Amino acid sequence: MSATGEPYIPASESPKELTLRVIVVGILLGILMTAANAYLGLYAGMTVSASIPAAVMSMIILRTLFNDVSILENNAVQTMASAGESLAAGVIFTVPALLVIGIWDDIQWLDTLIIALLGGLLGTMFTIALRRLFIVEEALPYPEGVACREVLVAGEEGGEGALAIIYALGIGAIYG
Repeated sequence: MSATGEPYIPASESPKELTLRVIVVGILLGILMTAANAYLGLYAGMTVSASIPAAVMSMIILRTLFNDVSILENNAVQTMASAGESLAAGVIFTVPALLVIGIWDDIQWLDTLIIALLGGLLGTMFTIALRRLFIVEEALPYPEGVACREVLVAGEEGGEGALAIIYALGIGAIYG
């Protein structure tokens, strides 16, 4: 939805949304963002949200490889990538804390995987339960979601907006 409440894609249209290429690119970007966020979190003690970088990288990858990419495909890829990095943040902050306080001395990868999957499932259930309240009824502003939408729309429309995003990504990569 835009600031006016109108959807970007009219209900009469049905562009591609969940395709095999979206799943493959989403998984690959999810792995990349998860690894980067886990490293950053363990190294610096903080993580960053990957929605906007994932949206930009999704547009670059999909538009380079395919001609007929929809904004919904790019949105699905960025959602998959940012979900992976959020789950990594949950694991890298809880498992080391359990080690430090001495509750968990012997880490097994299967136990860690189960904790991560249960944490992701719990987060998904809370998101489903609270979506109507926070997004539909209260219409709370989510600055990162709005910014991510603008990035995706600029990429969809092309032109100067898309070039500005690519230049900003390049400058950020050089100075970051």
